Amino acid sequence: MGMVDDHDHGEEDHGHEQMPVQRAVTKPLVLALAITASFAVFELVGGWLSNSLALISDAGHMFTDVLALALSLGAAIIALREPTEKQTFGYLRVEIVAALINGMALAVLAVIIIYEAFVRFQDPQDIDAELMLLVASIGLVANLSSALVLRKHSHENLNVKGAFIHVLGDTLSSVGVIVAAVLIILFDLVEADPIISAVIGVVIFYNAIGVVRQSLNILLEFTPTHIDVDEVRAELLQVKGVIEVHDLHFWTIASGVYSMSGHVVVEDQPISACSCIISACEEVLRERFHFSHTTLQLESTACSVDACVFHPNNNGKNRK
Repeated sequence: MGMVDDHDHGEEDHGHEQMPVQRAVTKPLVLALAITASFAVFELVGGWLSNSLALISDAGHMFTDVLALALSLGAAIIALREPTEKQTFGYLRVEIVAALINGMALAVLAVIIIYEAFVRFQDPQDIDAELMLLVASIGLVANLSSALVLRKHSHENLNVKGAFIHVLGDTLSSVGVIVAAVLIILFDLVEADPIISAVIGVVIFYNAIGVVRQSLNILLEFTPTHIDVDEVRAELLQVKGVIEVHDLHFWTIASGVYSMSGHVVVEDQPISACSCIISACEEVLRERFHFSHTTLQLESTACSVDACVFHPNNNGKNRK
């Protein structure tokens, strides 16, 4: 006996839950975009007037954030579209692509900042530290506001997490610029400007690599990080009626949306009884491991493939 069950009892609930989550993330993204865009211009002008590389770097980072937040917002809106016959999971993966692009953009920007810091360190220049301090302080308030807006959803949505890391990088940048400005004012240490810029670049690069790695793991359909294959198999074997579990596959559709497929071996029994076993397995997978979509193929210990009535090699000889 072989039977494929793909009726996932949790899918309907997930459909109702996922859409509000997607709508919820658009509001903080819009607010963060407005704040970041406004202060990016402010810092760019302030960096130019004060001749501070750290401020200009931070402004450049913020402009990249504007693009990143716009991309994240667009991805969140597209993800709201309903599934179709050709896109059966909808457009949830768009947010992962957006996160990957954001992470790559961050990495490139970090390399540029580090290079410019090295050049500036070789040739220190006069800086208006007082103006630098004022602009950086205002920028810090703006970045903290954006970070607080995005923080809640950054734990449940990889796309928002990418945007949050962008803004968090800006916040650290502002702190670094403030420290550099204070050092220049108190000790005339103009080298602090490129040094702080380089440190900011390293921090940004490290975080960017994390986002890129997570995005690629999802796009390459690696097993979700919270899943232990042996643990899933052991839990399914605890379900009454399950004798063996094999051919397990796990992957992530989008942030917090996990899918799996596998084969479940049971003793020969009526299909109605097998449906109860499937339901119990799905409940374990949903409650214990947070799988939104499951596909389980049933196999029976009493079924010999060559003896199956409907096996093509039998040519109907076993039919009555």
